Amino acid sequence: MDASSPPDRQTLVASIRDYVEQLREEGMEGLPALEAPAVRAAAPQPPPAVIKTDAAPIPTELFSKYPGLEKTSTLDELRTFIGDCQRCKLAPRRTNLVFGVGNPNADLMFVGEAPGADEDARGEPFVGRAGQLLTDIIERGMGISRNDVYICNVIKCRPPDNRNPEPDEVSACEPFLFRQIDLVRPRAIVGLGTFAVQAVLKVKIPISKLRGNWQDFRGIRFMPTFHPAYLLRTPSDKRLVWADIQEVMKYLGMPISRRGGSS
Repeated sequence: MDASSPPDRQTLVASIRDYVEQLREEGMEGLPALEAPAVRAAAPQPPPAVIKTDAAPIPTELFSKYPGLEKTSTLDELRTFIGDCQRCKLAPRRTNLVFGVGNPNADLMFVGEAPGADEDARGEPFVGRAGQLLTDIIERGMGISRNDVYICNVIKCRPPDNRNPEPDEVSACEPFLFRQIDLVRPRAIVGLGTFAVQAVLKVKIPISKLRGNWQDFRGIRFMPTFHPAYLLRTPSDKRLVWADIQEVMKYLGMPISRRGGSS
């Protein structure tokens, strides 16, 4: 959409809904419950066209930003390269840098937004209530160990009060995410939540329009879905996330349990 074209009503409503969902994910209390939009009861619509991104390896300009980044050949080397990172204004207030965990050769990667309080305290992504739900989705829903996948965030340090990461913070940290993806080279990535999906795909399309539809990230299949923190507040949408996860499982050739998704 160009700057001269005003957004249509459906897109505007979806954007407002996604913004409220972001606030709820961040723990803001007192927000009204969001009713399911009428479009959910309508006949299924064709999925939007896949958004193509550059399928080449990590861009050269990101190498020049951090000389030597391209020489890291393992996740351990990358973590050593990052070190006691002071590259953006988040560093002074963090407790721990939260790098990532899981199988370095995983077929499946989950990418979230940024660490929360529990993650900052432990130095591990997705260990709070939302993380417990993600683990439930992986282990009970998909039938595999959390250790079999790789889990990380766009941002490696907790933003104050769990606010959204700011553009300069994303710019400072995203080369490390892209290098993580290059080193793991998963067959599929699941993007968790509005910010993570928009930051990785470089789009402003509401997640309510993107979720459930395969995208492309540098030649890797990318599935946008809702963040587990949103599901804690809107458990009725677990069925939508389970449908998205089933598509991932089908693509990876995994058997789908008759039990379905997590409770």
